[in-house]
Amino acid sequence: MTCRRCVVSGRVQGVWFRAATQQQARRLGLTGSAVNLPDGRVTVLACGEPQALDALQAWLWEGPELARVTGVACEDVDTVPSVDGFTTG
Repeated sequence: MTCRRCVVSGRVQGVWFRAATQQQARRLGLTGSAVNLPDGRVTVLACGEPQALDALQAWLWEGPELARVTGVACEDVDTVPSVDGFTTG
């Protein structure tokens, strides 16, 4: 299992970004979480197959309809989420 943390910038809070990310991640069979940051960005931690992580990373550039993504910075991490499924904390 591979884990990747991405920080998404732009208009990504108050536009259902976390819920849409959760839906995409579940569809791709990923576990992890999407959390709002105090500075207006969203951090996404996702774990699963590398191909599924690549697909989610590509989707993060689009996000839901009302989002306006200006940046996605990702890195592979050794962290494994302590929850099953995908949460929006």
